[in-house]
Amino acid sequence: MDDLSPLEAAILKHITQNPFAGQQELADQMSIARSTVAAHIVSLTRKGYILGRGYVLPAAKRVVCLGGAVFDRKFQASQPLVRGTSNPATGFHSYGGVARNVLENLALLGHDTSFVSVVGDDQTGRTLLGHLRDRGVDVSQVALSRHRSTAEYCAILSPDGDLDLGIADMDIFEELTPDRLERARAHLTSATLLFSDCNPPMETIRTLIERSRGARYILAIDPVSTHKAQRLPADLTGVGLLFMNLDEAGAYLSSSFPADSTGATKAAQALRARGVSGAVVSTGTQGLVVADDSGVTHVPAIPSHPVEVTGAGDAMIAGTLHATLAGQPLAEAACTGALLAALTVETATTVRADLSAAFLDQHNHRLPQGAALSSSSSLDPGVSA
Repeated sequence: MDDLSPLEAAILKHITQNPFAGQQELADQMSIARSTVAAHIVSLTRKGYILGRGYVLPAAKRVVCLGGAVFDRKFQASQPLVRGTSNPATGFHSYGGVARNVLENLALLGHDTSFVSVVGDDQTGRTLLGHLRDRGVDVSQVALSRHRSTAEYCAILSPDGDLDLGIADMDIFEELTPDRLERARAHLTSATLLFSDCNPPMETIRTLIERSRGARYILAIDPVSTHKAQRLPADLTGVGLLFMNLDEAGAYLSSSFPADSTGATKAAQALRARGVSGAVVSTGTQGLVVADDSGVTHVPAIPSHPVEVTGAGDAMIAGTLHATLAGQPLAEAACTGALLAALTVETATTVRADLSAAFLDQHNHRLPQGAALSSSSSLDPGVSA
């Protein structure tokens, strides 16, 4: 590339990272005039670095994740926590965010992945993006904020590894506006599966659901928290898969459910009544309840030896999506999700570093047998939402 000027090389780098980018988008990213971009693209074409404008077909199976990318700080207490004073602890950091965690799991499992998010124009954001690039993730649609720093989450864990207190600085995700969806339209519409958490604003989530109706991709959503579950609209038609725990379902549906599989069944049925094609409701150590057109199925939790539970729910989602993309029915796919959750809590990291599709297959013997799944054949007609 000795024959390229510095600006030509920079433009070519941007195009390589995001072949979908238009001239105005490139100009905005590089803070130069659109006419300058156009002139250099002509030059790159003449020099043979660009073969001309053409159509790019979407990959056979491609996953796009939209939502939070977070720098996590975790402190695990060495002894029972005492409020109002200093507590000895062991500290460590990692990368988090529900969408980011699901994305990294899927990338490690071998899927073609793309990320739509926003990070600060800071060292933390650049390092986070570098980590995802190393995983093979397309991060061309991650915006750099000039107004806010990269999101951070601080978790205080008990000596047993359970979450005692979490503090989150997530204001940056207010920049994930419907306009941001429009800029990433080509990435979204060409996906096989689109997963979003509820970190984006309410208007963005509503737009995402509306656009999914009749789209070629499956839309899957996780609310992140009871507070952010309120960002979901009343009409969930267009949502292919919705993942919730009982507290989130109760907050969204303004209902109280028993903390067991019976409560999870009622919650899953109520979510289906709102228009969701498939609902997966978690009851923690009691497992999952899955509701879709095939009926309602209870998937038991897989026994494990927990080291740290952070990331278990995100791993469950990723495992379920992984098996769904392989063509498994939702109830069977949720079993794979339960397996990946169990494997993840047995490590100290939010995403298991040695994860691969082969590694997951090697642990299939831990999956519950078909007889262990309890199911009913239909949606309870008496459930209201």
